[in-house]
Amino acid sequence: MTDRNLQRPSRDGAPRRPGARALTRRVPLAFASAAAAVSLVAVASPATASVTAKAPTGSTLVVADVAPFTGTDAALGPTYLVSCDGATNAINLAGGVLGHELACKGVDTRGDPADAVPAVRQMYASTSNLKLVIGLTSDEAASVVPIINANKTVMFGMTGQSEFDHTHFPYFYRLVPPDLAESYAMVAIAKYDYHYKKVALAFGNDIGSQTFVNPAIQSIKKAGLKLVDNETLDLSATTFRTEAAKIVAAHPDVIFTEALGPTEAAFLTELKQQNGGKMIPVIGTSATISPDWFKSVAAAVGASTLASNFAADNLVVETTGPAYTGFKKAILAEKGKVGNTGNFDTYLSAPGAVHLYDGINLAALAMVASKSTNPSVFRTWIEKIGNGVPGAVVVHTFAQGVAALKAGKSIRYEGPGGPTSFDSYHDSTGIFQVDKYTSSGSVVVAQNIPSTQIRAVS
Repeated sequence: MTDRNLQRPSRDGAPRRPGARALTRRVPLAFASAAAAVSLVAVASPATASVTAKAPTGSTLVVADVAPFTGTDAALGPTYLVSCDGATNAINLAGGVLGHELACKGVDTRGDPADAVPAVRQMYASTSNLKLVIGLTSDEAASVVPIINANKTVMFGMTGQSEFDHTHFPYFYRLVPPDLAESYAMVAIAKYDYHYKKVALAFGNDIGSQTFVNPAIQSIKKAGLKLVDNETLDLSATTFRTEAAKIVAAHPDVIFTEALGPTEAAFLTELKQQNGGKMIPVIGTSATISPDWFKSVAAAVGASTLASNFAADNLVVETTGPAYTGFKKAILAEKGKVGNTGNFDTYLSAPGAVHLYDGINLAALAMVASKSTNPSVFRTWIEKIGNGVPGAVVVHTFAQGVAALKAGKSIRYEGPGGPTSFDSYHDSTGIFQVDKYTSSGSVVVAQNIPSTQIRAVS
């Protein structure tokens, strides 16, 4: 699965040195970046003794966001960078990792394997103290994960490509489901929640979007639904009259979709016009849970119209409690620093923001627990801290985890993405839910999708 957001990075601010209130220091980007982070107060542990955070004094440890910042998928990199800034800023304010502060660096893959490979090689040639990579969408993951793994760098990927379900890369971790599981969830929503019978597909021609198509076709058939049309949307095109006409002529009850950049708004505008001014209901992937996706499409078809005709699958995420409180504070500290993004609160449900935040915290706590910033050493602690060991204390923030570790306790980290359960391929996925939008662009959870329904259509 790839998480989409339609903002572009702004110029980077001047580096800051940590002081009494440490700030995230942004390393100059290899290609592009979002704006620099701002400070926020570290969350104190309600269950353990508080820690007096000291400003990090050691060398800076780099977290690289390897994802598209330009091209048709330019949304992805900045979305992940918001999460990176929020997470690393909170970690730095809690004293950093073993005396080191963390900094985020954007590496632009342009959503193309041909550009991604040299970008990653240049990242290694030009970056000191690179300890963690995040991002890795379906556009470039297959081409660059082997390179990153060979360089023995821990990575948390957003790719949903099924090849990672059964191929073991020791340094690769994933907190999101494979795209085929999302396809099953979309079919379950159509069949059980809305009782639709006829389905049309409209997915972009990029790698990340096309990975949904074949699993969706197979699942639609197994569920006893009818596939009436399957259109591939060229992301470089400016009009979709032909594709819209074919779908309207097929009379679907619902359209499954994921298309990036301005494509979705243009396509749905023409679809609505050719359908007599009426919107055909759509079910989107979790990538459509994005402030800019809503902003763009709502401007094209009408906010209330979109809200009443839209649903998406998404992994269940926390919306209350201590994990959510710390996450919300960290993410909202970035508001106003990343450009005009529509309803910024949508980041609190966006998969990339939630699960990469958790990945960064898991890696940072693994460094502390292993007493090492060497990825070959701390990576083995990620599963221990994520899955937990008998007698482990549950912690919800980096600050809580450090306090418990200093008290000699074993810990299990449970962040806003919920508890993890890594398998032998370092995959950990949770329960799906149905998300909807209000007319203001806020995300509301309609209900969870029972696992029995997912299995029935898979």
